[in-house]
Amino acid sequence: MKIWTDSIDLCVDVYKALENMPNEEKYGLSSQIKKSVVSISSNIAEGAGREREKEFYYFLNVAYGSSYELQTQLILCERLDFVSQEINTVLLHKLDEIQKMIYVFKENINKK
Repeated sequence: MKIWTDSIDLCVDVYKALENMPNEEKYGLSSQIKKSVVSISSNIAEGAGREREKEFYYFLNVAYGSSYELQTQLILCERLDFVSQEINTVLLHKLDEIQKMIYVFKENINKK
Protein backbone atom coordinates (compact mmCIF):
# COMPACT_ATOMS: atom_id res chain seq x y z
CA MET A 1 0.00 0.00 0.00
CA LYS A 2 1.36 3.38 -1.01
CA ILE A 3 -0.02 5.04 2.11
CA TRP A 4 1.94 2.61 4.32
CA THR A 5 5.14 2.90 2.26
CA ASP A 6 5.00 6.69 2.31
CA SER A 7 4.43 6.71 6.07
CA ILE A 8 7.47 4.44 6.55
CA ASP A 9 9.54 6.81 4.40
CA LEU A 10 8.34 9.75 6.50
CA CYS A 11 9.34 7.89 9.65
CA VAL A 12 12.88 7.42 8.36
CA ASP A 13 13.08 11.09 7.34
CA VAL A 14 11.85 12.27 10.73
CA TYR A 15 14.33 10.06 12.59
CA LYS A 16 17.15 11.50 10.47
CA ALA A 17 15.94 15.07 11.08
CA LEU A 18 16.04 14.46 14.84
CA GLU A 19 19.65 13.24 14.90
CA ASN A 20 20.92 16.66 15.97
CA MET A 21 18.30 17.37 18.63
CA PRO A 22 19.73 18.45 21.99
CA ASN A 23 20.42 15.58 24.39
CA GLU A 24 18.04 17.03 26.96
CA GLU A 25 15.22 16.47 24.45
CA LYS A 26 16.05 12.79 23.99
CA TYR A 27 13.28 11.74 26.38
CA GLY A 28 11.10 14.79 25.82
CA LEU A 29 9.91 16.17 22.54
CA SER A 30 12.14 13.88 20.46
CA SER A 31 10.63 10.81 22.09
CA GLN A 32 7.07 12.08 21.54
CA ILE A 33 7.79 12.82 17.88
CA LYS A 34 9.19 9.34 17.32
CA LYS A 35 6.14 7.76 18.96
CA SER A 36 3.79 9.82 16.79
CA VAL A 37 5.54 9.09 13.50
CA VAL A 38 5.85 5.38 14.23
CA SER A 39 2.19 5.28 15.23
CA ILE A 40 1.08 6.39 11.77
CA SER A 41 2.56 3.48 9.81
CA SER A 42 1.95 1.00 12.63
CA ASN A 43 -1.76 1.76 12.82
CA ILE A 44 -2.14 1.64 9.04
CA ALA A 45 -0.49 -1.79 9.08
CA GLU A 46 -2.54 -3.04 12.00
CA GLY A 47 -5.78 -1.85 10.43
CA ALA A 48 -4.91 -3.46 7.10
CA GLY A 49 -4.36 -6.73 8.92
CA ARG A 50 -7.85 -6.73 10.40
CA GLU A 51 -10.68 -8.70 8.89
CA ARG A 52 -13.38 -6.05 9.03
CA GLU A 53 -13.39 -2.68 7.31
CA LYS A 54 -14.91 -1.14 10.45
CA GLU A 55 -11.74 -2.13 12.33
CA PHE A 56 -9.55 -0.79 9.53
CA TYR A 57 -11.45 2.49 9.71
CA TYR A 58 -10.77 2.68 13.46
CA PHE A 59 -7.00 2.22 12.99
CA LEU A 60 -6.95 4.75 10.16
CA ASN A 61 -8.55 7.21 12.58
CA VAL A 62 -5.80 6.53 15.11
CA ALA A 63 -3.15 7.04 12.40
CA TYR A 64 -4.88 10.25 11.33
CA GLY A 65 -4.83 11.57 14.89
CA SER A 66 -1.16 10.67 15.24
CA SER A 67 -0.42 12.56 12.04
CA TYR A 68 -1.84 15.77 13.50
CA GLU A 69 0.03 15.17 16.73
CA LEU A 70 3.22 14.85 14.66
CA GLN A 71 2.39 18.01 12.73
CA THR A 72 2.13 19.98 15.97
CA GLN A 73 5.38 18.55 17.30
CA LEU A 74 7.29 19.32 14.10
CA ILE A 75 6.07 22.91 14.20
CA LEU A 76 7.29 23.15 17.80
CA CYS A 77 10.68 21.75 16.76
CA GLU A 78 11.06 24.42 14.14
CA ARG A 79 10.02 27.23 16.48
CA LEU A 80 12.50 25.97 19.06
CA ASP A 81 15.22 25.86 16.38
CA PHE A 82 15.71 22.09 16.76
CA VAL A 83 14.94 21.54 13.06
CA SER A 84 15.55 24.00 10.24
CA GLN A 85 12.65 25.52 8.35
CA GLU A 86 13.99 23.96 5.15
CA ILE A 87 13.94 20.42 6.55
CA ASN A 88 10.63 20.96 8.32
CA THR A 89 8.94 22.23 5.17
CA VAL A 90 9.80 18.98 3.41
CA LEU A 91 8.63 16.87 6.36
CA LEU A 92 5.37 18.78 6.71
CA HIS A 93 4.69 18.50 2.98
CA LYS A 94 5.16 14.72 3.10
CA LEU A 95 2.97 14.56 6.18
CA ASP A 96 0.26 16.61 4.46
CA GLU A 97 0.22 14.13 1.57
CA ILE A 98 -0.12 11.22 3.98
CA GLN A 99 -2.95 12.99 5.82
CA LYS A 100 -4.78 13.44 2.52
CA MET A 101 -4.34 9.76 1.65
CA ILE A 102 -5.60 8.65 5.06
CA TYR A 103 -8.61 10.95 4.74
CA VAL A 104 -9.49 9.61 1.28
CA PHE A 105 -9.00 6.03 2.44
CA LYS A 106 -11.32 6.63 5.41
CA GLU A 107 -13.95 8.26 3.18
CA ASN A 108 -13.88 5.32 0.78
CA ILE A 109 -14.42 2.86 3.62
CA ASN A 110 -17.16 5.06 5.06
CA LYS A 111 -19.07 5.06 1.75
CA LYS A 112 -19.34 1.27 1.69
